Amino acid sequence: MERLLTHIDYPEDLKKIPLDELPRLAQELREFIIDIVSTKEGHLGASLGVVELTIALHYVFNTPDDQLIWDVGHQAYGHKILTGRKEIFETNRQLGGISGFPKRSESKYDDFGTGHSSTAISAILGMAMASKLKGAFSRQHIAVVGDASIASGMAFEGLNHLGVTKVNALIVLNDNAIGIDPSVGALKKYLTNVKAGTAKDENIFECLNLNYTGPIDGHDVKALVAELERLKKVEGPRLLHIITTKGKGLKQAEEDQVVYHAPGKFDKATGERLKKPVQVEPPKYQDVFGHTIVELAKKNEKIVGITPAMPSGSSLKFMMDQMPDRAFDVGIAEQHAVTLAAGMATQGLVPFCNIYSTFLQRAYDQVIHDVALQKLPVIFCLDRAGLVGQDGPTHHGVFDMAFLRCIPNLIIFAPMNEMELRNIMYTAQLGLDNPIAIRYPRGRGVTIDWKNEFDLIKMGTGRCLKKGSKIAVLSIGHIGNTVLELIKKLDRPEAVGHYDMRFVKPLDHTILRTIFVEYEHIITIEDGAKIGGFGTAVLEFANAEGLSKPVKIFGVPDHFVEQGTIPETHQLAGIDFDALHSHIQSTLDQCE
Repeated sequence: MERLLTHIDYPEDLKKIPLDELPRLAQELREFIIDIVSTKEGHLGASLGVVELTIALHYVFNTPDDQLIWDVGHQAYGHKILTGRKEIFETNRQLGGISGFPKRSESKYDDFGTGHSSTAISAILGMAMASKLKGAFSRQHIAVVGDASIASGMAFEGLNHLGVTKVNALIVLNDNAIGIDPSVGALKKYLTNVKAGTAKDENIFECLNLNYTGPIDGHDVKALVAELERLKKVEGPRLLHIITTKGKGLKQAEEDQVVYHAPGKFDKATGERLKKPVQVEPPKYQDVFGHTIVELAKKNEKIVGITPAMPSGSSLKFMMDQMPDRAFDVGIAEQHAVTLAAGMATQGLVPFCNIYSTFLQRAYDQVIHDVALQKLPVIFCLDRAGLVGQDGPTHHGVFDMAFLRCIPNLIIFAPMNEMELRNIMYTAQLGLDNPIAIRYPRGRGVTIDWKNEFDLIKMGTGRCLKKGSKIAVLSIGHIGNTVLELIKKLDRPEAVGHYDMRFVKPLDHTILRTIFVEYEHIITIEDGAKIGGFGTAVLEFANAEGLSKPVKIFGVPDHFVEQGTIPETHQLAGIDFDALHSHIQSTLDQCE
């Protein structure tokens, strides 16, 4: 039997299919996603869970004239396939390919870029209000939001405003009881009661003045089409509550929803993840954090751990498993996580607040107003700092050093390796007078035997790793390991000194004065924004001290770096091995 999906490139093709054939199309779309993601990798479970919804939305509504936003965007693979990107879907998340998330510049069907969660309700409300102002009263506006995302503060703000408008907007609540990790919080319990029919008489969404329908089976494509056709004729703000299973259609993805959120490569026939050759490798930085906080917390009863919805990704899960009363997943609520940590710090606890660098952007005011201004010794552990690879510009953690460096009272540290991460965590939990941000990258470190005995780190001190005579290379964080290797490949390695500065703030002024006196050229290297970052801090020091040696800054340039592997994104940013080696060798040749 000829496949239906073969003839579908855009929603107008989809609309030609008889309603009775939509379940078969759903099976084909599910198989297509599994087929591509099994070999190319990506986010699997979320998109499998909304296959029927995706088909129903494009079947009923007149996209792109009717506007559709997918919150977060992990769930938008089916949407991309049905909106002109089927033939290039295998380039998903690859260098030069399509983005893993909705992206306005990529397609007219992507009405809003959504790499971070909980933005869709506010955005769709803005679009609906604009349509009303322009007299486009028949245009439909739909936002698909997960049960984990709708619990976020920003989503509540959007719902609160939506309920007092009369705009033409439909919120589809995709309730599968899981984001990346299982959903948490009182709203999750409420939705569980709604599904079980044991909720209190009042409906929270109706109390917010939304026309509520549901819950209905999100995998019954015919029922979805019928309900969406009905809701299309209802005026004002509406909310449709659907129940889905993340990973639907692949047994392993349904049973292990955390792992199969983004499982890597797997056998599309069996669902089994492909085993990599067994070899001894350095640990992931996130695991060093996870094991170390448990080790420290066993000796220091004041230590607590906090993460906004990323216990597995941050490895705080280790502490949650062993010390569930002292480790907290607060849901997708970065602002709350930071101020919760601040409140705990006022009472003498030692909070480790673990947030991905790119997500700390969402809690900037709280870092300033609730933590730094009050000099509360919160320990921020910023995972996924720097360029993170295939998740692309929404997830690159490149701005933290720049946006944190201008905040008074805040210490900023970047470990070069696993032992340095352990040592700064150990030092910080002994007691600081200030908050500290510890930034470390996605992926593995460099040391096999990493469980060192703890050593104190003196605040604001760098390390001389190698003396030189002509050029001083100042690195911050993990990228210093690249510098170690490239110096060995230079024609005259003895002429190049290497300094692991460790602290972006406070800078080690003593070591910097020595460097500016003893070397002819200074080169700074960072896996972060070039403007306002570590290199800029060195220039500011030199200016204040009246020092005039030439300083070359290597960092992420003033544009958003697209997706690709981490080596590819480093090359795009000009901070890869070859670019650094070429410049240092050229500068060295000029010194002769």
